[in-house]
Amino acid sequence: MKTYTAVVEKDRETGLYVGYIPGFPGAHSQGATLEELRTNLVEVLSMLRLILI
Repeated sequence: MKTYTAVVEKDRETGLYVGYIPGFPGAHSQGATLEELRTNLVEVLSMLRLILI
């Protein structure tokens, strides 16, 4: 299993966590909790890997 670093911020207006993974164009998402954001980013990465393969 590979490990990636995500940049995460909390949007003051919406209260959502937003994040992206540097080096992967299109690898960004949001979530109401950090766990939801992590799950969403893992899903995005898996979709991007399928496209890149």
